Formats: sequence, structure tokens, C-alpha cells
Amino acid sequence: MNATVIAVALSLVSAAAYASAAVAQARLAGRTEPGAGVLRLLGRGAWWSAVALNAGGALLHVAALKYGPLTLVQPLGALTLVAAVPLGARAAGRRVTRIEWRGTILTLLGLGALLTTAGGTAPHETLSLPEALAVGAGTMAVVAGLSRPGARPGLRHAAASGITSGVASALTQTLTVSVTDHAGPLFSWRLVVVALLVSAFAMSGLLLSQTAYRGGLGAPLAVVTLANPVAAAAIGLALLGERLQGGAISLLLALLGTAAAVRGVILLSRAQAQTSTVGDRGGVAAVPPAGPPSRVVIGSRGPVGGQVLRPEPGLDRVSVGGS
Repeated sequence: MNATVIAVALSLVSAAAYASAAVAQARLAGRTEPGAGVLRLLGRGAWWSAVALNAGGALLHVAALKYGPLTLVQPLGALTLVAAVPLGARAAGRRVTRIEWRGTILTLLGLGALLTTAGGTAPHETLSLPEALAVGAGTMAVVAGLSRPGARPGLRHAAASGITSGVASALTQTLTVSVTDHAGPLFSWRLVVVALLVSAFAMSGLLLSQTAYRGGLGAPLAVVTLANPVAAAAIGLALLGERLQGGAISLLLALLGTAAAVRGVILLSRAQAQTSTVGDRGGVAAVPPAGPPSRVVIGSRGPVGGQVLRPEPGLDRVSVGGS
């Protein structure tokens, strides 16, 4: 069977696993207090279900990277968005809105344009130890900048998650090709360092996405889906000898695809904000008025000897008796 077909098939199943994991993480984020730490998540069965789904998707993704280059395999991860948006809406008990569909389609069209420029040959180049360390240091600096307090923390954490996951994929490809092609000794400092970096960035990407999904699923997942292949493709083009097909035309397609994908992310962000606003309005009616309830005291004295009703704030019972 053709190596490209195998890479595409494995990527499709991997995307389905990642989509299910994203929905599980988003539901968990909606039930978790904002200040909850990592240790709190470790006691949740839903967290470990999401971890298992992510691990399954990652293993399939690693297998796909053996047969296809980063510029081919990474954009196929956009199919995660196709499955996750309707799955997330179904889990929330609502329909996918028109804006969500438009945002999803635009994001996919943009990433599809990027996919047409990808090379189709199996990878053979790997990162050297200095290159892997430089990639790791640069990634940590970018993630630190995106994780600082500020506006739109969900989208910034999503971007950081996508970047770390994309870098982890690039490093995983180096690990996979080195081991399977027997390019050098099986146990070396280079492979040990790369393996440690893969583990660190994969876990960081998972935790960052969990934080990003606290504000909703659609827009953060779109940002993750966009940032992931861009980061991996940048490493593939700059360090692994991968090339875009088609010359100037492919570059134009890549730019148009990026613009369409960014527009899709913006639409998904608006849809997420509207959904949150509707949810907030629906929740206001169910919340009782603020302030302590009052009690009514029935006394025996009044201006005409009758009983007088007078409210007394602070209590919620009714007292009957004399003064």
C-alpha cells in the first residue's frame, strides 16, 4: 500500500480520537472550578478518559508520521475540528449554530489549502541534538509569553497548546525515524533528550488545552488545530529539508489558506461568545434575587388595636405573638 495512503488513514483515525478527547476535556473544564489545580484533575475519571483518548490519538499520529511528512500529516489534524464541534454541541444539548458551521468550514478550507502544498514523500531527515535543544528552548519561551496574564486567556492558552503539540510531533518524527531506520545507535544522548522533550511538550499541550477549554470548545480547538500544523510545518521546512510543492503558486495558496483559517477562528470565537451570553441570560432567571430573605412579625399592638404586619430583614420565618 502507498505510504501516503497509510499516513492519511492513520491520521483520520487519530483525528477521531483527538476529537473525542477534546469534547471530554471541554465537559470536564465546564464542571471544574477555575482555581482547581492539576492534582484535583488527577482524581477525576473523566480526566483519565481524556488522557487515554489523547494517548490513542498520539500513538496513531506517531505511526502516521512514519509514513508521511509533517507538512502532510499535521494539517490532517484539522479533521478533529470537524468531529469535535458537532460532538461538543450534542454533549451540551444544543444544535450547531450557523456561525459555528461557517467558522468550521472556513478553518478547514484554509487548512486544506495548506495541505495541497505539502510534500508527499516519507521523511528521512532528523533533528540533531543542538537543533532539538534550540527548538525546545524557543518553544518554552513562546509558551511562557502566551501564558502570561492578559486578555483572551483561552485563545492564548490554546495557541500555546497547539504550538507545544506541533513541536512534540516534530520531535516525535525525529525519534520514530531514528529508531525505525536505525540511523545511528538505538540509545544515545540525542534520542534520550528528544524523548524527554516529547514527553514534556505532549503533557504541557494536554494541560494547556484543558485550561483553554474552560471558556468553550469551538474557538480554542480551532486555534489548537491551526497552531499545531503551522508550528510543525515551520520545523519541517526550516530544519528537516521538507519543501512546499508548486513554487510561487503554492506559497499564494498557503497565504490564502492561512487567511481563511484565521477568519474561521474569528467566527468560532464570536459563536462561542454568543453561546456563553445566551447561557448567562438563561441562568439569570433561575437565580433568586440577591439579599437576605425577610420575616413577617405579627404583633398585637397597632393604631386601632388590631394586628400589624411589619417586615424584618435578615430571617426567613414567620413569628406570631405579642410584643
